[in-house]
Amino acid sequence: MDTNIIETKTFYDFLTGKAYTALSRRLQKNLRDAGLDITSEQWSILYALWEEEGLTQQELAQRTFREKTAITRLIDNLERRDLVIRVADKGDRRTNLIYLTKVGRQLKAVCMEQANQTLQEALAGVDAPHIHIAKDTLKKVYENLK
Repeated sequence: MDTNIIETKTFYDFLTGKAYTALSRRLQKNLRDAGLDITSEQWSILYALWEEEGLTQQELAQRTFREKTAITRLIDNLERRDLVIRVADKGDRRTNLIYLTKVGRQLKAVCMEQANQTLQEALAGVDAPHIHIAKDTLKKVYENLK
């Protein structure tokens, strides 16, 4: 690859996660505006659990690309808010499985509405072919570095 095609500033903006940070901040704002007192980080844990409950903290760390210590803190906060519970794994009592509470499950519709709104705001004015190219490019970057 010819490194001259990437401007240094553009490359460092990409590396520092400028778009990710802006998207995360907007999601948090939209959640707050909808009366939801959860952070975008907490949303990512809930989202993973809406897809599949009974995950270990390690599995949640892998699915959300976070360190296990950060996952512990996030789950502690979600548990205090009665959104998730830890259940000892019957096969390995040293491991906790994380489940949504009824309240956690009930948040899905309104949270997903805000997440979809956030994506619509982020992608305003971007046509489908460009979205597809960006998705494919980021997937390739991820695969190269995985």
